[in-house]
Amino acid sequence: MNKYTVITGASSGIGYETALAFAERGKNLVIVARRTEELEKLKSEVKKINAGLDVIIHPTDLSISNNAHKLYESLKNLEIETWINNAGFGNFASIGDQNLNKIETMLHLNIEALTILSSLFVRDYSSIEGTQIINVSSGGGYTIVGDAVTYCATKFYVSAFTEGLSHELKRNGAKMQAKVLAPAATETEFAKVSYDLDHDVNYEGLIPKYHTAKEMAGFMLDLYDSEKVVGIVDGVSYEFELKDPIYPHVVRMRD
Repeated sequence: MNKYTVITGASSGIGYETALAFAERGKNLVIVARRTEELEKLKSEVKKINAGLDVIIHPTDLSISNNAHKLYESLKNLEIETWINNAGFGNFASIGDQNLNKIETMLHLNIEALTILSSLFVRDYSSIEGTQIINVSSGGGYTIVGDAVTYCATKFYVSAFTEGLSHELKRNGAKMQAKVLAPAATETEFAKVSYDLDHDVNYEGLIPKYHTAKEMAGFMLDLYDSEKVVGIVDGVSYEFELKDPIYPHVVRMRD
């Protein structure tokens, strides 16, 4: 039976390039995002890499929590090897001035959908050898950035949740690995969405240091291949580092 890698937020940026990187490894894909046309383009690019791969397109808006449940149920007949929760977006604004409609959607996507999909995947696959879940956080999931406090808080959640999941899986002797990828500035649609712009942002000359989405996809593979839990870009040097869990962790005493 074919095995699949699921990638959410695959229509652009890190998710798009990660799909191509995993296709280079010969992985069948389930690509998930809102924009059907962009997913079709990605499928065409994957087929250029390896025409024999199976690529399943799943257009959906994961900021609606019920859609996360529907997505997972729709994949019940597949054998999933790796699940990458990459879908998410940011926001730059002071807390008192932030658009709460946008913030609510961000919380639904960055936190709720990721938690639902992670939990369901762990429930069904944690005992299967070779399975991995990789959740995409941010350098802002380990450092609070001014005027991005709410966004960073969502990514602190992603980092803490995933690191905690990794501890739990190891404690329970599970075969699944849980990992967190924490990029710094990356040339994607992130800035455009975060600032509510109607045009793309040219990172060259504007951002002192950044990575391309293709470079981050390469780091994703480095994390995938490693036994470490955290793959994080140093916010000063912009070097990519593979690390053990960063947050303090204690084991609850049981009766």
